[in-house]
Amino acid sequence: MAWTTPRLDPDRSRRRLQLLAELAGARTVRQRERPQRMRTERLRQLIATRRRIAG
Repeated sequence: MAWTTPRLDPDRSRRRLQLLAELAGARTVRQRERPQRMRTERLRQLIATRRRIAG
């Protein structure tokens, strides 16, 4: 099956960009609502990294 070059659909492209912007906004809201959870997750990542390095 041969690949065909996709035709540029400006409406589809606009909807895709709008959806990505909405997802990014939702992610930002979630992070603001749960800052402690983010700090805890970051701390776990740092501890895991240190353990891997220390062996």
